[in-house]
Amino acid sequence: MSPARTGRLRRSVWLPNLATFVLLAVVIGLAYLVQSLFPPRFDRDFLLAAGLIMSLVPAALWIAFFYRMDANEPEPKGMIVRVFLLGALLASGLGLPLISLFNLPDWLYAAPWVTLLGAVLVLGFTQEFLKYAAVRFSVYRLPEFSERTDGIIYAVAAGLGYATVLNVEFMLDSGGGNLGLAAARIVLTALAQASFAGVTGYFLGRQRFEARPLWWMPLGLTISALLNGLFFYLWGTLKRSSGGMIGGNLNPWIGLGLAAALAALTAFCLAWLIQRDQRRFAPEEV
Repeated sequence: MSPARTGRLRRSVWLPNLATFVLLAVVIGLAYLVQSLFPPRFDRDFLLAAGLIMSLVPAALWIAFFYRMDANEPEPKGMIVRVFLLGALLASGLGLPLISLFNLPDWLYAAPWVTLLGAVLVLGFTQEFLKYAAVRFSVYRLPEFSERTDGIIYAVAAGLGYATVLNVEFMLDSGGGNLGLAAARIVLTALAQASFAGVTGYFLGRQRFEARPLWWMPLGLTISALLNGLFFYLWGTLKRSSGGMIGGNLNPWIGLGLAAALAALTAFCLAWLIQRDQRRFAPEEV
């Protein structure tokens, strides 16, 4: 690709993506504004409606963040929506019921190493395998899956579908007492679930178009599960440390900041991989 076209591609992607982060900040700010102007409502219908709206808006913005980078041959929007819905269905029909069988509240926080191990083996592998399945057993062999980077795009869509179910469940369970904090949590959860799924998608995309060894996809799923479990550990465990369970007087915001940094770093690594492949495989200008 010519240097001029490369420069245009970068500008056309990164400026709108900067606007994405501004819009996400606006979403969180609006949630705090609504919380300050109106008394909280705790009925289930309100929480369900608020949860859907607050979950779908960040999901749409995050998928746009990754979708804009697929400049060479963008995926059909209908296929993106289908994989998103499949990720949500797998989360609701299999993910949540399966994880509930492990009775995590009874033992997960017994010790730091138990928390980390349980987060990786139970939460990480369950969630990441189902997001992998949403892509592998739907669009993987279709003509629409035509580039290595398509694995990332479709996996991100599956991850955002999964995150939407998690976020709606959180809103229903939280009681709606703090919409501002809920909005921040929803935005971060969506980014984390999308980014960790995108790691699996990177391995899927390379497996689709390259000869890879048998251990290739298990390695990808393991890395995704490790990131997922570490994210939960940093956010969940360190946040609980303010109550004296783990970590003494550790500021709970440290855990939130580290978890956010992990999700953001993963997202930007994926963005770099997409941009690299887009430049490498883009058709030359005539």
